[in-house]
This record gives sequence, C-alpha cells and structure tokens, in this order.
Amino acid sequence: MKKNPENKVYKAYLNSPIGLIEITGIKDAILKVSFVEDKFETEFKTNNYVNECALQLEQYFNGGRKEFELNLEPEGTEFQRKVWDELLKIPFGYTKSYLFISKMIGDTLAIRAAAKANGQNPIAIIIPCHRVIGSDGSLTGYAGGLWRKKWLLEHEQKFSDGEKQMELLL
Repeated sequence: MKKNPENKVYKAYLNSPIGLIEITGIKDAILKVSFVEDKFETEFKTNNYVNECALQLEQYFNGGRKEFELNLEPEGTEFQRKVWDELLKIPFGYTKSYLFISKMIGDTLAIRAAAKANGQNPIAIIIPCHRVIGSDGSLTGYAGGLWRKKWLLEHEQKFSDGEKQMELLL
C-alpha cells in the first residue's frame, strides 16, 4: 500500500443506474469503490483523483469506457492482491470461472479461496469481480447483489462492439 503521509482520505459519490457508489481514495490512488444506500458523511473532502474515478465510472455506465486508467491501492493480503491482479486481466464483456482464476494464480486447489478473495474485492466494477462466474456458467455471489452482477454483465454485452461476448474462458 502506498504511504499516505498526510493521512488524508478523500471521497466522491456517484449516482449510477445500479445505485449510489462511494469512491474512497488518497492523493493519487483509489482505495475503495462500493455500493452504499446513502452518503455516510454529509461533509467530506474530495480531490481531483476521486473525481476522475467518478468521471471514468460515469463514462463506463454511459457505454463510453471499457478500461479504467487509475492507480489502485486495494487493501488486502498478498493472496487477495494476486487474485485481484488476475481479475484486472479479464477483458470487458468476457467472463472467467473461479477455477480459471485459481489456475492463473498457480493453485488449482484454491478455488474456494479465490472465490472468497473475489468476494472481498474492495474496488467494485474497476477490479471486475462481476466477470467471474461458476464453471457451469451460472451467476454466483456478488457482494453488491446478484441483480447488480447481472446488470453489469448485460451492460458490458450491450456495449461490446459486436465482439464475442460472455465467453466462459476455462
């Protein structure tokens, strides 16, 4: 994790088609993107970096962005960060299985651990944990709710430029 000598945390909020999103960051990195029911803080400090994240998310929801260009600093264990790094490699509109992710991190027996790390992803949408599905093609758990996962996958399929979509890469 980057050093944050000023110990300053910034926030921004985005009203999206799938609910209110809270973005938390430091001077030049995003720490967390999560779904919230309401703004937890009525007074919060924002900065250009969290505002840029909100803009890129808005572009994603409008169909104009397929990749994010942000510094990410999710807090997690070495294993979790390894899983999250693999999630970042899943292309827009495609899905992969938990088995595939466990193979990519070098441990085919770690399917459940990979699924757990996927579920603990602190940077929703940008680290695309919604693109991981069951080996049988079924939609499985999503911290934001399965209805959001379904919406995100359908959204990506809609804006895929005719590419082969929703391919299960085993």
